[in-house]
Amino acid sequence: MVTLPSIGIDKSHHLTISPSHHLTIEISPSHHNNISTKNMITTDSIHTEEIVLGADGLPVGAQPVRKHWQPTPAEVLSWLPKNATPAQQDSAIQAHIRPSEITWSQQPDTLHLPGHTRGHSWRDINLPQYYRESYFTGKPYFNPDLFGGRTGVAGDPVPYSIARDNLITLLLLFCFCIALIAYTKSRRFILRQAKEFFRPPVSENMTTVTETSEELRFQFFLVLQSCLLLGLIYFFYTQLYVADTFLVDQYQVIGIFSLTMLGYMLVKTMLYWLVGWVFFDKRNNEFWMKSYLFFLAMEGVCLFPVVMLNAYFKMPVRTTLVCTFLVITLFKLLSLYKSYIIFFRHRGGFLQNFLYFCTLELTPLAVLLGTLTTIVNCLKVNF
Repeated sequence: MVTLPSIGIDKSHHLTISPSHHLTIEISPSHHNNISTKNMITTDSIHTEEIVLGADGLPVGAQPVRKHWQPTPAEVLSWLPKNATPAQQDSAIQAHIRPSEITWSQQPDTLHLPGHTRGHSWRDINLPQYYRESYFTGKPYFNPDLFGGRTGVAGDPVPYSIARDNLITLLLLFCFCIALIAYTKSRRFILRQAKEFFRPPVSENMTTVTETSEELRFQFFLVLQSCLLLGLIYFFYTQLYVADTFLVDQYQVIGIFSLTMLGYMLVKTMLYWLVGWVFFDKRNNEFWMKSYLFFLAMEGVCLFPVVMLNAYFKMPVRTTLVCTFLVITLFKLLSLYKSYIIFFRHRGGFLQNFLYFCTLELTPLAVLLGTLTTIVNCLKVNF
C-alpha cells in the first residue's frame, strides 16, 4: 500500500488530487492485491485515456529500457585525444567493445518459388550429375576458365606502342639478324656494286654484276624488309596526324600498309621492265633492273636505324618522317642519275630522262600516297 500526502481514497476507489483537477484510477475489486494491473483509466478535467499495461508492468508501446549499452568504435575513438597512437586506439576499443555472440537465423529458407520445395545445395555430394551441370556445360560457349571481367570503372586505355609489342619487336630483331647475315655473305657484292655505281656500262663485260643465288635471295629479303619498314613509318605518321583508333587490330593495319608498299614496288618493277623492253635494248634493261633491285635493298638498310630510333629510343615522329624523306629523296636522285648514265647519255637526253623519271617514279609515288590515304579513311574510326 502506497501512502500519498493530500490524497484520499473513497469507497469507490477514486483518488482525488485537487478540487479543480482530479485523477481517477479504476481498479477491479478482484485485483486489489495484484501488482501487475492490466488496465488503468486516467481522467482529468480535459480528457479521459485508458492505459494498457504489459506483462513487465510498463505501458504497451513504451520503449524498453536498454539493459546493456555498448559504444561504437567511433564513439570510443572520440574519447581519446587527437594524438593517440594506433596502439592506444586499439587498446581502448578492446577495453570497451566486446564481440557479441552471432546468432544465426533458424527461419526456413524462403528463396524459392511459392508452392515449390527448397532447392538443393551444389555442395551436396549426394546430388545427381544433372543437378551439377548447367545449361552451357559441354557447349562451345561455356568457358569457365576464361576471365569474366572485373568490377569498377574502366580507365583510359594505354595507347599502342611498337616498343611494347612483342611480335613487332621479334620481327625487327629477326630482320636485323638476317640483315647482318646478308651483309657478311654479300659484302663483296655490295662493295662491287658501290664501286661500279657511277661507271657507265661502256663494255660488254659491264653488262651485269655477277650475282649468286644466295646473294639474290638476300636482296629479295632486304626488299621485303624495306616494305615492312615503310609500312611501320606510315603507321607512325597515321597515329600522329590522322587517327590512332582503327576498326581492325594494329597488326592488320601494319600488315595492310606493308602489303601496299610491296604492291607498289612490284607494279613499279613491272612498269620499268615493260618500258625497258619496249624502248631500250636487253643489255641496258637487265643492267638497270639489277641496279633498281640493289636500290630497294639498300633503302631498307638505311631506314632500319630510323625505325629503331623511333620505336625504342623515343625519337619524335616528325624527326622520323624528315629522316625518311631524306633517305627516299637520296635514292630517287641516285636512281635518276643511274637511269641517265644507262639510257640517256647521248646529247639531248636530259629531257627524256626527266620525263622517264616523272612517269615511272613520281606518278606511282603519287598514286601510292592516294591509295594509302583511302585505306586509312576506310580503316579509322570516325567519331
